[in-house]
Amino acid sequence: MPDAAQDTGSVFRLMYRSHSRIPAVDRKAELGALFTQARSRNKARSLSGALLVSDDWFVQVLEGEEQTVRTLFARIQQDPRHDSVTLLESDPVATRVFARWAMAEVADDGGADIPLIAHADGISPAAGRGTTPEQDAVLDLMRSAVRSAPQAV
Repeated sequence: MPDAAQDTGSVFRLMYRSHSRIPAVDRKAELGALFTQARSRNKARSLSGALLVSDDWFVQVLEGEEQTVRTLFARIQQDPRHDSVTLLESDPVATRVFARWAMAEVADDGGADIPLIAHADGISPAAGRGTTPEQDAVLDLMRSAVRSAPQAV
């Protein structure tokens, strides 16, 4: 997984919100599989980011090479597990905010965020590290986006 020091030029960051179509009874298993798959695929594509799951809503941030991020977002828009996909922001940025996170699980209720780091031999929790002010700012935007989601879809 690239780190901020390895980024040359700008990085592309995209944030979206979507409504989950995963039935509540299947949600835990589906989300477990989704996180496992996303972390593995993101690592292979040199993508980093975070995913917030709140009730029936997702808010995700993806960072990486622009075409790779846009291609993944296009697939997400077609994924039957999502509807009401809304692009919240997409911009080039100077560096990755989640440079070492293959995909983090973000808490929406004040609980602990779970940053996961991609290593050559797999994925592991980021032990003993807090979030940076830059990460906190993006995480706050994610939480605001889920709070402002429509109540009924």
